[in-house]
Amino acid sequence: MPSRRFADGEVVMARWPGSVLYYEVQVTSYDDVSHLYTVKYKDGTELALKESDIRSQSSFKHRKSQSSSSSPSRRSTSRSRSRSPGRPAKGRRRSSSQSREHKDDKKKTIQETSLILTVLVFFKPSENNTKRYNGEPESTEKNDTSCVIVEQKLKPDLETERVLEHYSLRPRKEEKKKEEIYSEKKVFETIKTIEKAPSKTKELEFGGRIGTFMLIFFLPATVFYLLLMCKQDDPSLLNFPPPLPALESLWEGRVFGVFLLWFFLQALFYLLPIGKVVEGLPLSSGRRLQYRINGFYAFILTAAAIGTLLYFQFELHYLYDHFMQFAVSAAVFSMGLSIYLYIRSLKAPEEELAPGGNSGYFVYDFFTGHELNPRIGNFDLKYFCELRPGLIGWVVINLAMLLAEMKIHNQSMPSLSMVLVNSFQLLYVVDALWNEEAILTTMDITHDGFGFMLAFGDLVWVPFVYTLQAFYLVGHPTAISWPAAAAITILNSIGYYIFRSANSQKNNFRRNPADPKLAYLKFIPTATGKGLLVTGWWGFVRHPNYLGDIIMALAWSLPCGFNHILPYFYVIYFICLLVHREARDEHLCKQKYGLAWERYCQRVPYRIFPYIY
Repeated sequence: MPSRRFADGEVVMARWPGSVLYYEVQVTSYDDVSHLYTVKYKDGTELALKESDIRSQSSFKHRKSQSSSSSPSRRSTSRSRSRSPGRPAKGRRRSSSQSREHKDDKKKTIQETSLILTVLVFFKPSENNTKRYNGEPESTEKNDTSCVIVEQKLKPDLETERVLEHYSLRPRKEEKKKEEIYSEKKVFETIKTIEKAPSKTKELEFGGRIGTFMLIFFLPATVFYLLLMCKQDDPSLLNFPPPLPALESLWEGRVFGVFLLWFFLQALFYLLPIGKVVEGLPLSSGRRLQYRINGFYAFILTAAAIGTLLYFQFELHYLYDHFMQFAVSAAVFSMGLSIYLYIRSLKAPEEELAPGGNSGYFVYDFFTGHELNPRIGNFDLKYFCELRPGLIGWVVINLAMLLAEMKIHNQSMPSLSMVLVNSFQLLYVVDALWNEEAILTTMDITHDGFGFMLAFGDLVWVPFVYTLQAFYLVGHPTAISWPAAAAITILNSIGYYIFRSANSQKNNFRRNPADPKLAYLKFIPTATGKGLLVTGWWGFVRHPNYLGDIIMALAWSLPCGFNHILPYFYVIYFICLLVHREARDEHLCKQKYGLAWERYCQRVPYRIFPYIY
């Protein structure tokens, strides 16, 4: 293993990729596997560079001292030299000509360096709005070196000239060969090298390998614990552990068959040639994948299918009677899907791997997802699972709980609490499907691979944990007054208004910042060419969509009363989830926007909760 030359914290001079310009940087870390140094520029930009692109400051100072020491002797020699009457003018003309050539060379170097960085901008993803139901700031690939390079704007010309004067590493003879070095062919070869450079995941989330290994077992155990507790007459946390059912009662082939039927029915709706086709953000190769936006149509077709079943007196409360078995079936299917995804990812090209799931550790990559966009033909597995089986299934299960409550308690009408829970969550799902295109700019699509985390989350966690309030109300009916129902409705409306208006405000600004309707918005310009809003909702807190999410989650739990804390698990989980996402967003935005993000944080000090956090 080659020895390391530069230590962490050492200030050195690093060559800017694709140019001959050297800038003062600080070494932050070193990767023993890829033998790359991570360096940080003064404006906050971080790059991973080879050792050959880094020089010690002493080498630059030595060159500078040599240059300054030799110039006086040359000046004294020229002053002592005798000239003929006809020579001075000629000498002066040669001197001025050489000076002009030297300045022209500097300008040409600046222009050619700008060409390289301008062409690199072509590969930069143009991100858009926030996530539709787990809202987050613009997505970024924190481990993609080419993406970080693109995010840095051109250095000012004055600064470039200063660096050329003081830190030039090339002999004068090579100055005349700039046209050959910076030819169009050389530019694109540099870009090609940068784009194809393997990108390993360095910063591991969720506790790294040990944490992700434990989560693979902890997440299913949490789902089954919550469902078993809801079935108890007294779902108090003091009644732990709940009585475990017989293992043979947790599995039924017919239930698994119904689950498969549901999954492939949604897949059929996804493949229907209805709805518009849009392009996603550019991949690391510059290619854009196409997505068909027809989630809302799939919801309408599903509603028609469910209505037909009810018309022919199909008992939908069958879902309630076999709820645990459906959860086990979904968990088994998600595990099988995760194994298939990881095996196929081993043959995927390097540029198709997920920047957040390419650590080289089996357990971590299996959990977070190794391949970014696994597809079977044009069928995008991750995009399909994000919105279809679990999210639409959430609404169907809620309806099944409503019908089960009416049957078990011999009611001609569902309870007011059940109506509120169903209505609030129906609005949330319909909003997600109506704004389906917004998901293409989220972290789940642009950064996270498709592995156990998303497969289990989409197919198990969403339909069986997000329906916890409705499932709880079936066995523990709670009566609420109309004034209380009105107050809870107002609370949910406030949360939804904050959530939707904040997302729409940012989406409209990203799409067309010059829109006259948005003239009242103020923003901080960044090196990426985009602006950070400091007025409107985004000037109130840094993540107003998260604030709306939490308010809505509280409104969904209040109809269940205060007898037990179990219905409020979703609120606690949602706060923890969004705080985790917010911390990740802060880290990524600081890397992406540098000093502009620090200025933004000074202008908007509160993250989610105003005057609190």
